Amino acid sequence: MTDQSNVGKLTSTLLVVLLVVGSFFLGVLRTKVQYLEKGARTVGINTITGDQPAAPQPARPTKGKASVDDDPILGDKNAPVTIVEFSDYECPFCKRHFENTYQQLVKEYVDKGKVRIVYRDFPLSFHEPMASQEAVAANCARVQGGDKKYFEFHDEIFKRTTSNGNGLDDAKIQTIASDLKLNISTFTSCLSDTTNAGEVRKDIADGSAAGASGTPSFLIGKTSPDGNIDGDLVVGAQPFAAFKAVIDPLLQ
Repeated sequence: MTDQSNVGKLTSTLLVVLLVVGSFFLGVLRTKVQYLEKGARTVGINTITGDQPAAPQPARPTKGKASVDDDPILGDKNAPVTIVEFSDYECPFCKRHFENTYQQLVKEYVDKGKVRIVYRDFPLSFHEPMASQEAVAANCARVQGGDKKYFEFHDEIFKRTTSNGNGLDDAKIQTIASDLKLNISTFTSCLSDTTNAGEVRKDIADGSAAGASGTPSFLIGKTSPDGNIDGDLVVGAQPFAAFKAVIDPLLQ
């Protein structure tokens, strides 16, 4: 009887221990399930209600003032609104603007005589020397063919460059000149003319004074007879909507 009693007590003790341990793990499991269910509900609510992080909004423009100087103009010279673009041919964001927004600006505003674009050089130091070399090359195209030829060269640079100071070497610049049927001898001589390099430096100084600290930067305002544009400064490779929001009120 004693042995049986001891066995019974031991069995009871083991059952109690197992019940306690089982209850503990059951509690842990229940807590984990509740936590996961709560997380799932939260995700579900966010998905349904759209409670997601807000999409990046176009940068709010600030004010600035700059001259069109004697730089190339795309569009009707008497267009009521002027965009002065300070840009770097080796800047990847400038290339992005060219690929994603520039053509729509031309189609919707420039081709309709509403806006003119003035291109001014703003090569960044860490994209040198290639950025300034490309800027000079585009100006040399202008010497031969005016603003029309300038913007043809401008387009080809942005189409062909890989940006970040690794874009177009001398041979590739010469290829563009040849493709656009420029006089190569005249073009090559122009590249070494220090006057063009000085023009680029003047653009940089004017851009800095206007508030441009990076590229691309766009000063958008009503066209003025004296060539000084006082308006909004839009910075970065912004979507077309950001330009439209500034341009349309100026056209009213």
